[in-house]
Amino acid sequence: MNYKPASYLKKGDFITILCTARSAQKEQLLPAVELLQSWGFAVTLGDTIDKVDNQLGGTIQERVADFIKAYTNPRVKAIWIARGGYGTVQIIDEVLLQLQTTFENTAFEHPLIIGYSDVTVLHTALQKHGLQTVHTFMPLELASKSVEVLDSLHNALTGKTLQVVVKNEQQLPEQQITATVIGGNLSILYSLLGSDTLPEFDGHILFIEDIDEYLYHIERMLYALKRAGKLSGLKALLVGGMTAMRDHDIPFGKTPQEILTDITSSYDYPVIFDFPAGHIPNNHAIILGKEMHITIDMNSITCTQ
Repeated sequence: MNYKPASYLKKGDFITILCTARSAQKEQLLPAVELLQSWGFAVTLGDTIDKVDNQLGGTIQERVADFIKAYTNPRVKAIWIARGGYGTVQIIDEVLLQLQTTFENTAFEHPLIIGYSDVTVLHTALQKHGLQTVHTFMPLELASKSVEVLDSLHNALTGKTLQVVVKNEQQLPEQQITATVIGGNLSILYSLLGSDTLPEFDGHILFIEDIDEYLYHIERMLYALKRAGKLSGLKALLVGGMTAMRDHDIPFGKTPQEILTDITSSYDYPVIFDFPAGHIPNNHAIILGKEMHITIDMNSITCTQ
């Protein structure tokens, strides 16, 4: 897959915040709007903001229309999804159908899609079309984010270097890897198996993270990916936050790290744990669909985009 370079943002560019899943209210989004404006961006709110359809930010038709309206507006350079939860899968097929002409038009400037968790539905679908997207926190999570994390989002949007360094506590052998990074939320990737919206896994660095899952189900999902042939051809596996995992009264008996180590034991690529991204306060931005350079030395692992 040849990924199209992202069109990064400059001061004065427009970013739209809208809902593809759960609902969000304008008042809740004001801190995120102020942050983007302080960086010199213009901000608009989609028609789905303040809409409520049970848990969701509008009906399926309203969310499709709002997303298409923003995506095809030449003034909009990025779309930040307001909330995750559940709901993006309800709109993805109609969204892709209506955007088909944009994928065929090589001159069309695709806006950057920003978000994570349920937004993995959009990430994977757009990666399948060779587009880059930004995996990062949601607007409603702003209060819990450090300056370092905010800087990583700004750097991702403006095309500056992203770099994360973690300790080589696993004593992985020294090596260098360069490949395109894909992925997102493990539960979402699992739910998309067999669909047309999963990108190619072979030859890529796969990033995964998850929250609030039973330990046995983490293993079930990883076995499903393995049995579907999605894990065998990777260049590396990056494991982000495995947050608030659950267990039964009779313990499953393995941690997420032990589950992953066992399932990938027959492969010769590195599995890198504790990458700072996912459902954690320290949720650093990653550009999915872009090459990542990984340097592993005796003491540290440096990941650069």
